[in-house]
Order: sequence, then structure tokens, then C-alpha cells
Amino acid sequence: MDRGKSINVVSLFNGMGTLRQAMANLGIKVDKYYSSEIKPYAIKLQQYHFPDVIQVGDIRNWREWDIDWSTIDFIGSGSPCQDLSSAGKRAGINGSKSSLFFIFIEILNHCRSLNPNVIFLQENVGSANKFDVGIMSRELGVYPVRINSNLVTAQNRDRYYWSNIRTKQDGMFGDIVTDIPQPIDRNIMFKDILTSGFVERSKACALLERTEHSFGYKDRESEKAQDYLIRREKFNINLIYEEDNELRIKTNTKQCYDIITEVLMSHIAHIAWPATGK
Repeated sequence: MDRGKSINVVSLFNGMGTLRQAMANLGIKVDKYYSSEIKPYAIKLQQYHFPDVIQVGDIRNWREWDIDWSTIDFIGSGSPCQDLSSAGKRAGINGSKSSLFFIFIEILNHCRSLNPNVIFLQENVGSANKFDVGIMSRELGVYPVRINSNLVTAQNRDRYYWSNIRTKQDGMFGDIVTDIPQPIDRNIMFKDILTSGFVERSKACALLERTEHSFGYKDRESEKAQDYLIRREKFNINLIYEEDNELRIKTNTKQCYDIITEVLMSHIAHIAWPATGK
């Protein structure tokens, strides 16, 4: 890709726009950036950082988008993993959410018919079933590379990446595979990105939207769920540290911490395990 030339980008399942940020970090000039996203808070965050992003809405309505597809240089896709991940119910690529991958294929094939040189990057969860990985690979015409971003960040994020940015032939039958090399391990640990405190694991886990659901709050907007979120902000249980011979916990108070006492620990336990009170 010629970094001196501005490109037009379509980002599907855009989320909060990390693709746009990555391009900025790499010095890739972007002329028009079209974002397909439906979650309001993700859209709001994207527009805050990059107000020039053009929001086009639900991917299922792509034929109605006001886009000159012949001008698109790059398509990014992070199709839903809920039906593929080991954390889900394993409905597979034909599940109600992960099957949106096939709409990405429709868009990619349409762009290819107008611009055979269009570049794409598709990612999905590393725990996907090999059968589903095979289906996606045959649809894309290229097999993926598997990279865990814990090599370059403080977080575990195991993913498959399919791309025609750089490919090679491999195996007895000359299969086309994504030829993105493994990054060098930078040995960045969770503790390395904190300004104080300690952590209970070497690498952070992903922050999930459904975190509060595990506490029994399926309706994010319910009074109980909102009360939990407020309390969770006040007591960030991961950030406990020792200073001046005191065991402290980070809080959103004026002094930024509370001293941990037996009474406070009982209160923290109630926040962490509200259903049981353990």
C-alpha cells in the first residue's frame, strides 16, 4: 500500500474504531472512512476521536449505502464471534450473529467486481472451530494466520487474521495463506501498564460488555444494573496496593483511595458477589 496516497476505507463491525486509529498510527492517509456500526456508545467514541468518519449503519442494509464502491481501497471486518467462540454456545458460522460474516463476503465480492485490487483484513476469535475456519477461508480464498496480541500488548487476544495484503502458497496443494509474520514478543505485562497497585494475572483479559451480566443483570439499563456499575466504578477491585504501611484500594474519592479494613473488605465482597454475599 502506497502510504503517500490517500485511501478510501470501509470498516464493517467497526466498534469503537481501532482500525482508524491503527491507520493513523501507521501514517496511512485516509480520504473517506465509512463505518458500519449499530451500538450508540461505540459510534459516539469513534466520532469523538475521528469526527470525519462517515457512519453508514447496519451492515444488512449495505445496498442502500451512499458509497461509490469502485473507489474503495480497503475493507476491514471483525465479524461477530459470539457463535464461534468457546465462550459461546457454538452455534457456528451459521449462527444468528456470526453468519453476518457472509454479508461481508457479499460486500467484498461486489467491491472485487469493480476493483480487483481491493485489500481486505478480516479477523475472528482464535477459539473458532476448525470447520468454521475452513468455511471462512474458502469464502475468502485465503487461509488465516493466528496471532495472539499478547505478544505486543498487556492483554490476551488470540485471533485469526485473513488478508490479501501479503500472501504465499503453502502445502502440497499450494494453498494461499496469509503471510503476516508473528510479531516479536515485547514482554509487556499487565502490571507494566498500571501506574500503581498490583494485579492477579500477568496478562489482562478482554473487557466484555456482558461483564455485568455475570452478576445477574441481563438488562443493562435496569436500576439494579446501574447501581452495580456505579459501585463497580467506586471500587475497582483489581487496583489494591500497599503504601505507608496501609493496604489501600483505588476509589473515585477525593483522596483517590480508601484504606482496606475488615469492614471495607466485607463491603467489597458484597459488590463482587452480590447474589451470595460471600
